[in-house]
Amino acid sequence: MRVLLADDQAKVRSALELLLKQEPEMEVVGEVTEAEGLFAQVRGVRPDLVLLDWELPGLSGDDLSSAVRSLCAETKVIALSGRPEVRQAAIDAGADAFVSKGDPPERLLAALHAFSAQIKGRGKHDV
Repeated sequence: MRVLLADDQAKVRSALELLLKQEPEMEVVGEVTEAEGLFAQVRGVRPDLVLLDWELPGLSGDDLSSAVRSLCAETKVIALSGRPEVRQAAIDAGADAFVSKGDPPERLLAALHAFSAQIKGRGKHDV
């Protein structure tokens, strides 16, 4: 599964990349730190999934989720935030899942594996 990391915090991106490198079916295809870069990367690499910081600089989380969908309708979005109270807002805005940055890594891995199974079931999208 091709994953794009979208977070403005270098430590968070590094931790996510380290976690994903341990998963053989996961491939990090890019990293972005703000909304403008997100749109360019989604158009360019067409990831299967975006790990999206809900507070990514440049746009509100609601706008980011719909914008990712408009660029690549097949892309799944897992919203990430250090504020667990935004979970429902992220889901209501169209995120496919929400994981708090304070949750144990196993929670994120479970969500990633669930989406990986879905993606394998539908086949790879054409680039």
